[in-house]
Amino acid sequence: MAVSVFIARRIDAGLFAHVHDDVFDNPPDPHLLERFLAAPHLHIAVAVERDLMVGMCSGVVYHHPDKPNAFWINELGVAGPWRRQGIATRLVMTCMDHARRLECTEIWVVADPTDEAEGFWQSLRWHRTGERLAMFSAGLG
Repeated sequence: MAVSVFIARRIDAGLFAHVHDDVFDNPPDPHLLERFLAAPHLHIAVAVERDLMVGMCSGVVYHHPDKPNAFWINELGVAGPWRRQGIATRLVMTCMDHARRLECTEIWVVADPTDEAEGFWQSLRWHRTGERLAMFSAGLG
């Protein structure tokens, strides 16, 4: 079966009701989804087979006062049964094309330096620009 890959818009919200369990960390929340799809700086490419979402790549157009617009890939997920079929590559390429249309001059991702991640991003001819990854967070509640 053919998998369609495209940038989701508000009109596509219904697709998020039928998502393979392996795509997101949690099931999409309709209220959060509406806010996400309405935000002009947030974007998501989706991979759909029939009526089932089997992959996604979300990103943010990153604005900064001293740099041109860049596209930051926040998350990339493809359900297990659809992995190693080029879907992740198609999702990233769709985001790259979309970022160009939005006049972004760069696209980037922060990834755990696993062999799988290294191999994937290098297969796309992306260049590693850092040596280590450390994530810090703080609760705000």
